Amino acid sequence: MTDCNIPNRSIFCHDNLDVLRGINSECIDLIYLDPPFNKNKKFTAPIGSSAEGASFKDIFREEDVKDEWLITIQEDEPELYHYLNGIRGVGNPYNFAYLAYMAIRLIECERALKKNGAIYLHCDPTMASHLKLMMDAIFSEQNFRTQISWKRTTSSQKGSQHKSKKWGNNTDVILFYAKSNQTRLNPFRELTEEESIVKFNRIDEQGNRYYDDSAHIWRTPGMGARPNLCYEWRGFTNPHPSGWRLEKDRLEEEYQKGNIVILSNGRLQRRKYKKDYPGYTFGNFWDDINPAQGEEYKGYPTQKSLALMYRIIEASSNEGDMILDPFCGCATTCVAAEHLNRQWIGIDISIIAYDLVRERLTDQAADPGHILQFRNRINLKTDPPKRTDQDIDYRERKFVYIISHPSYPGEYKVGIAKNAQSRLVAYQTADPERAYKIEYKMETPYFRELEKHIHDRFQNKHEWVQADLKDIKQEMINYKPIQT
Repeated sequence: MTDCNIPNRSIFCHDNLDVLRGINSECIDLIYLDPPFNKNKKFTAPIGSSAEGASFKDIFREEDVKDEWLITIQEDEPELYHYLNGIRGVGNPYNFAYLAYMAIRLIECERALKKNGAIYLHCDPTMASHLKLMMDAIFSEQNFRTQISWKRTTSSQKGSQHKSKKWGNNTDVILFYAKSNQTRLNPFRELTEEESIVKFNRIDEQGNRYYDDSAHIWRTPGMGARPNLCYEWRGFTNPHPSGWRLEKDRLEEEYQKGNIVILSNGRLQRRKYKKDYPGYTFGNFWDDINPAQGEEYKGYPTQKSLALMYRIIEASSNEGDMILDPFCGCATTCVAAEHLNRQWIGIDISIIAYDLVRERLTDQAADPGHILQFRNRINLKTDPPKRTDQDIDYRERKFVYIISHPSYPGEYKVGIAKNAQSRLVAYQTADPERAYKIEYKMETPYFRELEKHIHDRFQNKHEWVQADLKDIKQEMINYKPIQT
């Protein structure tokens, strides 16, 4: 984990890929991104709105995909590369271009995120299934936490004189991924006074402590046998093989706290008191947050509400954490982060993002003295940052590997991978015999030059080098790059 090389309250007006590549590794606590949805449309803010002049094209073409993106994806995420190639002939022709555009940026997001960080990707059903598979590849399927459905409007159908051909679409999708098992989450909300009265409606023996007795002591039979939860405690034994809800030490601890009570009739009761209750969990269907409206709405296409951002930021970050929005639009994420005492970085191709974040923060500043502060301290940057976690002459290092298979004697695949073991796994997946083997690998900053040298030096057959293994290895060891 490194220090962030970008000051708080920074807005970059630049291609977000260049900016993301300039952010230090593992220095961001939370990333929220609301990218284009691949609608094949152009969105423009209405004349007279605060966001007038803001527009973006949600249109992607294969000719816009850079070869350098695909090369990097192939080296760093081989399974994702194969998936993208499969997409080329499926569905709309611009799906491949959109997903390649997103993949190269998500790879950089993963690099910049701290080990205990989180990322929320906002999309709609247009590309949600494709983006889910792509996020699985980049962030690991085991780090997928939740797919949230946000009910952004109560209206579900467009007015039309024609018969409906599909169900109305009034929800967006938010894909939530952790960076690792260290990622924190606080998915609770406080109960309202009315909710507290309903839930904590029983009075204890002292007559002044309200509690809820709906919590279970025993696991239900359908939960299956758990021998480790079957034991005797203070004369009580579990009624069926599925056992107690708590391990014995925890059960005794709850008893000492007064949360497990032996009633006068000899029965056990488990209690939850209001003071110990964290609140209700929100779940993954959010129907209680309205879209941006009223004074909050600035007319920006696809603007999200502050309430939505408050929930995400409060659940997955702490005060002082660094929040990044690579598609910040009208800067709702930045405004919400400021209100919640977080640091923030926003990126957008349009200067409107900078204008709007200044307007929104100054208009909504609770203390008039903060207005001048925001005007002077929001940093507008038009050039990408320079990383400080690398030397000035740093070159990225990757492996050049040699992979063999007994079915191809005298032939070896020589290629590049950020993670050689992952590349081997990708080969093994397509081989029922799992017979692929890494014969040699070399980590070097001159990986592309070395790979090209080996392919130029020896005869090739469908990207496989034909030569003795010892000769290929020796050529790799002896290789000296041409210094420029």
